Amino acid sequence: MICDTLEHLNRYRGLHKNLDTAIDYLIAYHVGHELGELPIGRTEVDGENVFINVMDAALRPDEGANPEYHHKYADLQIDLTGGEGWGYTSNPGPEVGEFTGDIGFQNSPDVVSGVLGEGRFVLFFPGELHKPGVIHADCTNVRKAVVKIKMEG
Repeated sequence: MICDTLEHLNRYRGLHKNLDTAIDYLIAYHVGHELGELPIGRTEVDGENVFINVMDAALRPDEGANPEYHHKYADLQIDLTGGEGWGYTSNPGPEVGEFTGDIGFQNSPDVVSGVLGEGRFVLFFPGELHKPGVIHADCTNVRKAVVKIKMEG
C-alpha cells in the first residue's frame, strides 16, 4: 500500500511496467486537463492491463463494511471531488461471500486508515485488504477514479 500526493506519483516508476503506463497516462492527461474531467465509466488506457473506472459513489459507514482484495489488479484510487475515508489491514480474516471476478471480501479489522481528496492517492496492491468508500467528516458522496493496474497473470 502506498499513500501519497499526486505531485509525487512519478516517484513510483519502475515498480511494474503497467504502473508506469498508468503514471504516464495520468501525467499526460493532467497536462491538458483536470483529472476531474475524466468521463464517468471506463476509460481505456492499455486494454485489460490498465484502465480507469470513474464513478459517483455514495460513501458508507466504516462499521460493518468488509475489506476487499484482488488477485490480479492493483487499485490506484483518486477522489476527484470530495474526500473519502479508507482502511487497510494486513490481518486476514474469514472470507465473506465468494470471490468473483477479481474481488473478494474478508471480515478483518482495519489497522491503518486515511483520507483521500485534496490531491492524494492511495495504491493498493493485489492481495492487500483495503476498505474504500468510507464516510469521512461531512462527506457522504464522491466522484472518484479507480485506476485498475494488472499486476498478476
